[in-house]
Order: sequence, then structure tokens, then C-alpha cells
Amino acid sequence: MFILNVEGAINKDGKWLLIKRSEKEEHAGGLLSLIGGKVEKEGASIEILERTLHREIGEEVGIEIDNLRYVTSSSFVTDSGLNVVNIVFVCDYKSGEAFAKCPAEVDEVVWMSTKEIVGHSDIPVYLKGYIELADKFVGGNPAADL
Repeated sequence: MFILNVEGAINKDGKWLLIKRSEKEEHAGGLLSLIGGKVEKEGASIEILERTLHREIGEEVGIEIDNLRYVTSSSFVTDSGLNVVNIVFVCDYKSGEAFAKCPAEVDEVVWMSTKEIVGHSDIPVYLKGYIELADKFVGGNPAADL
């Protein structure tokens, strides 16, 4: 019935890691977004959301994360009519240097403060909302407002 998608809001030194989605992507191609992907069928499984997010972030930008905390969920319909339930987690940066590891999905990586994201005219309103909610988990880091 639904595609289940997970995304990670990753904060490091007061900045959030965003990707510019590949222009080739079926949904939201060319837009800035959080990193994540679809949950795959596994049968009986535990921590499937968390493992999916670890895998997707490693595959797309080559970093490791830790300490996932639930932020929010939403639903949307893709351009091709697929129904998606989206779950956002805030994640601690653990290690690695973020780069566009998967060019089929990621054109570039960008680190931006909460203030830069909220004030950016080309960032989708739902992403701004996700970041504002996630920012509460990192204590509204004053460095994020620079």
C-alpha cells in the first residue's frame, strides 16, 4: 500500500548535512533534501528503520551516524502517484567525510545552518519544517544560527 521511507537529519558543528538530489531522481530531482531511502522487504526483522537509515547514509554520502532519535512522520504522493510514508530521525554524526558517493542519487553534499535552511528560497517548506523540529534535539545550537 505504501512505500516506507526514512531520512536522517545529521548535525555536525552547528550545520545540517543536506544533499542535492540527482536530476535523474524520479521524485524531487535537483532539490535539496535530507539523506535517506526506502525500507526494503526483509520478512521478520528488528530495527529495520534504523538499519535502513545507516545503510542509505553510508551508500549515498559515505559517513557513519549514531544515536538515532525519532523526529516526525509525514506522507506524500510522488510525481508518479506512489504513496509514501516518510519518517525523519535526527542522527549524530559519527565519522567519515561526506561526499556525493552515489552519483545516480546525489549530485552534491551541502552543510547549512538552521538559519540558512529556513531562509533559503529554494528549499521545500517540508524540509524547513523537518530541520526546525530536528533542531530542538540538538538544543537549538547557537552555532547553527551563524
